[in-house]
Amino acid sequence: MAISRKERLRKLVEVQEQLKALHETRRAGFLAAAVSADEDARRLAARFDEEESLAALFPELYHRRIASALAERDRNVELARHEAGLVAQATLRTNMVERSYRQSSREEERRQEDRQRLEIIEGKLARS
Repeated sequence: MAISRKERLRKLVEVQEQLKALHETRRAGFLAAAVSADEDARRLAARFDEEESLAALFPELYHRRIASALAERDRNVELARHEAGLVAQATLRTNMVERSYRQSSREEERRQEDRQRLEIIEGKLARS
């Protein structure tokens, strides 16, 4: 049995929505990782300034860890920005496929209505 265009488009809409959700989830993960890295950098900087901190003994270690946390934050922000672009692309594709699906649905409904009218006309002609 052949699958109608409408069914193929409906399935494609579902796939596009799943892809969009995947990119949104990944973006949220990257943003959460960026916030976490930023908090780590702030926490390390606050400890660096404390009186009883070991920062005086190992200042280069603290600076390296803070720089690493800030670099991780920046990397995750950039990855989140990239995912936002992918979300936008997925949204456009989803909208385009949804429009095609709605158009296909309308065409299929129109064909069914035309068939029903023809059957009614043929029935009346057969009785005449």
